[in-house]
Amino acid sequence: MEPLAVRIRPEKLEEIVGQKHIIGKGKLIDSIMKKKRLMNMIFYGPPGTGKTTVANLLAEITDRKFYKLNATNAGVGDLKKVINELDTLLAINGAVLYVDEIQHFNRKQQQLLLEHTENGKIILIASTTENPFQYVYKALLSRSMLFEFRSISPEDMLEGIEASKLRIEGESGKKLIYDEKSILEMARHANGDYRKMLNYIEIGLLLENGNRVHFKEDLVERILQKKVFTYDKTGDEYYDIISAFQKSIRGSDPDAAVHYLARLVEAGDIKPICRRLLVMAAEDIGLAYPNAINIVKSCVDSALFVGLPEARIILSEATILLALMPKSNSALIAVDNALGDVEKGVIGQIPNHLRDSHFTGAKRLKRGKGYKYPHSYDNHYVKQQYMPDLLKDKKYYNSSQTGQESKFTEYNEKLKK
Repeated sequence: MEPLAVRIRPEKLEEIVGQKHIIGKGKLIDSIMKKKRLMNMIFYGPPGTGKTTVANLLAEITDRKFYKLNATNAGVGDLKKVINELDTLLAINGAVLYVDEIQHFNRKQQQLLLEHTENGKIILIASTTENPFQYVYKALLSRSMLFEFRSISPEDMLEGIEASKLRIEGESGKKLIYDEKSILEMARHANGDYRKMLNYIEIGLLLENGNRVHFKEDLVERILQKKVFTYDKTGDEYYDIISAFQKSIRGSDPDAAVHYLARLVEAGDIKPICRRLLVMAAEDIGLAYPNAINIVKSCVDSALFVGLPEARIILSEATILLALMPKSNSALIAVDNALGDVEKGVIGQIPNHLRDSHFTGAKRLKRGKGYKYPHSYDNHYVKQQYMPDLLKDKKYYNSSQTGQESKFTEYNEKLKK
C-alpha cells in the first residue's frame, strides 16, 4: 500500500499546505493554472514542501503527455526514451517532463534537455533541494521560471491536518482525535517537511489498535521514539527559559547559556532563538563589540537556511560567542532615556542652523544659517550646538568603557579637546 502522504495527496491547488507566497490567489502559479499555459519551471526548496504535488497538478491542465523521471536513478537512456516518443502518437502534442532532483543530472544530460525545451517540444518542470544557481546548467536555468518552496511552519501543518482530517479518517478507517499541542510538537520535529509529518500521523494510526486514535503526549513520544520536551509559547515555562537564556549570556556564562539553548532547540522551534540572539547582540554586547550583530545575523540566516538538526551547531556558536564577548548596554540606556523625554514632551525646537535649508525661501527664514560643515575642519570636527536649547546640557549616552567602546570613547574625547 502507498504511504498516507501519497494516498491523500492534494487534488486542488488550494489544498496544498503552505507556499501561499507562490500558489495563493493571484500568485503566478495560480494564474498559470487558470490560464492553462505552462512554461519551463524549476522548483527549489526542502523536501516535503509540495514540489511534486504542484508539478502533478500543473501537468493535468495540459493536453501534453506527462513523463516523470527521478534524476538520482535516471540516465541518458531514460531521457532519450522520452525524446524518441516526441512527434509520435504517444506524445503528438509534445510532452511535459517532470525531473525530480535535477541536480543529479550531469552537464551532458541537462544539455540534452535544453535542446528540446528550446524547440518547445518539451515543457520542463524540475525540482531540486539544492541551490539551482550552483547545480543547474545556466542556459537551462535562464530559460525557466524559478520558484522557491519554503519549509512548512508547524502552524501551517496543523492547519493542513485539520483540513485533511476527513480524508485521513476515510483512508485509515479510524477516528482521528488530537491535542493541538501534541500535533504542533510532531510538526516541529518534522522540521518543515509535511510528508514527514504525515508519516508521523500514519505511524500513530498503526500503533493504536482501536477505531479511535488520540494523538496526545504519550502517543507522540512513541511515534518520535523520544521523550517529548514541550513548552507552551504563551506559558511561564517558555518565558522562563528565554529569560534564563538571555541572562546567562549577559552574565558571560557560556555553559549555562548553551544549556538553555539546548532546551529551546529540543523543543524544535528555532525562530525565537534567532530573534533573541539578535536582540542580545545589540542590547547586551552593543558598542563593546559593534560587529557582534553582523556576526549573529550571519549565524541566524545560516541556521534558518539549513534548519535542524544542523542549525544547533550554528546557534551554539553564536550563543557561546555572545557569552564570551565584552558587554555594554549603553546604547539601550541612551535610547530609552531619550525616549523618556520624548514621551514626556521634553523636546524643544531644533536649532535653526540644523534645520533643512533645501527649499525656496529657506534663506529668508534663516534656515541653516550658521551651520558649520564638520568635513571642512581639521579632523572633520567642529564644536557647535546640536541639541535643542531646552536640552542643550542633557546627556543620554554614557560609555561603558569596555571592549571597543572604550577606544571609540577615547577617540571622541581627544577629538573634542
